[in-house]
Amino acid sequence: MTTIRQTCAADAGLILEFIRELAEYEREPESARLTEAELVRDGFSEDGESVWFECLIAEEDGEPAGFALFFPVYSTWRGRAMHLEDLFVRPRFRGRGIGKLLLTRVAARSVERGCVLLFWHVLDWNEPAIEFYRSLGAEMMTTWRRMRVADDALIALSRNGQTGAARGLETSSGGRA
Repeated sequence: MTTIRQTCAADAGLILEFIRELAEYEREPESARLTEAELVRDGFSEDGESVWFECLIAEEDGEPAGFALFFPVYSTWRGRAMHLEDLFVRPRFRGRGIGKLLLTRVAARSVERGCVLLFWHVLDWNEPAIEFYRSLGAEMMTTWRRMRVADDALIALSRNGQTGAARGLETSSGGRA
């Protein structure tokens, strides 16, 4: 029997295992550099105010089978939205409806919170996943491209145009924000 449960800080090691297995599947094992301590810090703060993500674990007869990691975002065109960062089912558990169960649970959480969109990314070569998502009513967004700035490039961008101490932000009226 498959059960879905919310994670807690004690699950950080298991979440990290899933993340690394997914990175291996996606042919980028070296890109998964997150630590267990960072997962605890970012997902399970004691104050509950500074949580950056939520995570669900699927278990098949008590054995960890898959996970979904997601977080709220905001669409300036539509309002509240949810981003599904990772959805992964271990190979030996595939074909049992676990991925669909995880995705529908994330969709339900999204609706409960007033979200009008749920979105995620899928690698262009991952045809099984693309077909699975399409079978559930997902649409491929072909005109949008994802951009990112990471690591040293992010630090360089944050300093672009700055000299000495960090500059404050200015509002359109010329005041400081």
